[in-house]
Amino acid sequence: MKAAPKADAAPAPAGASKKKLLIIIVAALLVVGGGGGAAWFFMHDKGDAAESSSKKQHNKEAVKSGPPVFVPLEQFTVNLQPENGDQYLQIAITLQVASNEEVEEVKLNMPKVRSRLLLLLSSKKASELNTADGKKQLAKEIIEQIKQPFDEKGPSQEVSDVLFTSFIIQ
Repeated sequence: MKAAPKADAAPAPAGASKKKLLIIIVAALLVVGGGGGAAWFFMHDKGDAAESSSKKQHNKEAVKSGPPVFVPLEQFTVNLQPENGDQYLQIAITLQVASNEEVEEVKLNMPKVRSRLLLLLSSKKASELNTADGKKQLAKEIIEQIKQPFDEKGPSQEVSDVLFTSFIIQ
């Protein structure tokens, strides 16, 4: 005959097991839900801050840069420093400036602009200007000359680029 198994421990009541399971599920949902909510809050807040910062930066650039503004200068013809006989440079330049106010400032001071550029251009040798690097260096030097204030304590000009529209050395 078989002996009946002894029950060392009394079986747990069914209601306590369900209650324990319910508490674990609710706690897990709170942790997951709280973590997700916190993540959304912090990411959403950073997104708004980044978006706001991006909009501010875009507005600054739009005000500062805007569409390009150009100032065409009359053609220059200058004698270059002698190397192999007499040589001259005939050049047409267009300046890119920051705003229409800069255009007016350059136009009002055109005699100073032309004088500065004539002095700069006539100090060059043809061999300095024949290469692409030489032309790039000349553009940088022109920008430096134009950026200098027209008045002793006046503001500097905002010239962003020099465009050569004609460049002839003979």
